[in-house]
Amino acid sequence: VQQRWRGFGPVLSSCVGVDEDDAPDIDIYHCPNCEKTHGKSTLKKKKNWSKHDTGQSSDIRAVQNGSQVFIKELRSRTFPSADDIVVKLSGSQLTMDYLEENGFNEPILVQKKDGLGMSMPAPTFYISDVENYVGPDVSVDVVDVTKQTDSQMKLKEFVDYYYSTNRKKVLNVINLEFSDTRMSTIVESPQIVRHLSWVENYWPDDALLGKPKVTRYCLICVKDSYTDFHIECGGASVWYHVLKGEKIFFLIKPTSANLSLYERWRSSSSHSEMFFADQVDKCYKCTLKQGQTLFVPSGWINAVLTPVDCLAFSGHFVHNLSVEMQMRAYEIEKRLKVKTLTPFPNFETACWYVGRHLLERFK
Repeated sequence: VQQRWRGFGPVLSSCVGVDEDDAPDIDIYHCPNCEKTHGKSTLKKKKNWSKHDTGQSSDIRAVQNGSQVFIKELRSRTFPSADDIVVKLSGSQLTMDYLEENGFNEPILVQKKDGLGMSMPAPTFYISDVENYVGPDVSVDVVDVTKQTDSQMKLKEFVDYYYSTNRKKVLNVINLEFSDTRMSTIVESPQIVRHLSWVENYWPDDALLGKPKVTRYCLICVKDSYTDFHIECGGASVWYHVLKGEKIFFLIKPTSANLSLYERWRSSSSHSEMFFADQVDKCYKCTLKQGQTLFVPSGWINAVLTPVDCLAFSGHFVHNLSVEMQMRAYEIEKRLKVKTLTPFPNFETACWYVGRHLLERFK
């Protein structure tokens, strides 16, 4: 029954008075008429309530990654500064010549967007404008950060939640791909991304399969939003630009040892109760402030905390400079059978198109 409810968020809300993301917590549902004789609906008993609670329970066996207890502890911890591994460049310095000479193996931070060949709306652009440009009735995937579960709602519903004065939950939108909306006319990825991207350069316009839409995402994250450690699908590299607010990245190098540890951690049934950074020798903390742009290379294991309400844009891209790491990350992804909100569709097809291009070039 719970599974049948998925995708009927508006119906649940208007007809039976249950939000879709609340449905999994219900054990026995009583409709308003039945409540008169049978009482209110009953919720499932939580064996470990502290996982989703504020820490007031006496049961402290495990803390769910993303819960309020977890966020509070994460904020109080210290990490090695990302200054040791992040390369700082100006927009005009980030060129193909630079990357071909120096490689793209470490994160790159650009303080100002000047010179990146990137289009962004004015800083006055905000969440209500996203709704106007994308459309209020568009369905978006929403992550309940405390539970690390996802559900769907209309963008208008999420915007209403965002502007509400009493947010009862921490909800996070991280995969609103807007290439086919009006917002694509005012947001464009950095020029270096378009120059590198396999999809942009090698995917035929007349292909039977549709071109993967992974290049432009809108991220709407409220304070204390958290995305747990992950490798981008297909081993893709990713760019982030913070238009408003701030994001904190926790970055782990994709060494052979760290990738093996990641795979073992991710395959554990209790990985959502284990902080992966505790299992590696170094996890770097990188704060991305308003107006800054971060480029994360292929394979880097990262988690993201949003310390204040934030509106950001991002995109995924696979390219020639990280072929080996992309393939390795993709193999890990296949073994783990990871399901993600931001997949890289038709990744293998993209590889074949690149192979065909290289064959023609070598000929």
